[in-house]
Amino acid sequence: MNILIWILIFVGTFCAMEFMAWFTHKYVMHGFLWSLHKDHHHKNHNTWWERNDLFFVFYAVISMSCIMLHDPVTFWMGEAIGLGILAYGIAYFFVHDIFIHQRFKLFRNANHWYARGVRRAHKIHHKHLGKDKGECFGMLFVPFKYFKK
Repeated sequence: MNILIWILIFVGTFCAMEFMAWFTHKYVMHGFLWSLHKDHHHKNHNTWWERNDLFFVFYAVISMSCIMLHDPVTFWMGEAIGLGILAYGIAYFFVHDIFIHQRFKLFRNANHWYARGVRRAHKIHHKHLGKDKGECFGMLFVPFKYFKK
């Protein structure tokens, strides 16, 4: 039974991170920390590192803290939470940074209807170079209007 609860916490954390990504992107990145996110929309730099990557570091610290601070008695769910955040971070990195933005030249020829929809939605978001009017959505739950066959 304990393993089932652990798995539920892991999966629940992974799913909650989709909400956190949307919320952080809409209200923090396109809000009071636009100064860190702006270079992600304006490719006027000659490095693979963006100030926007500091958001990844923030969530990595939270994930590592949960994993390291977990305790079988007082914070037993910390490992599942930390690993759920880590799993989402890995998935986000593959979908957003590798698949969509091609920071590493992999998955360039993916032509599945879902892949096209995710790329189309993200491209529409990046059309808006300013802090306002950038439609925000998660990585996995993209509105169906972007999925044309």
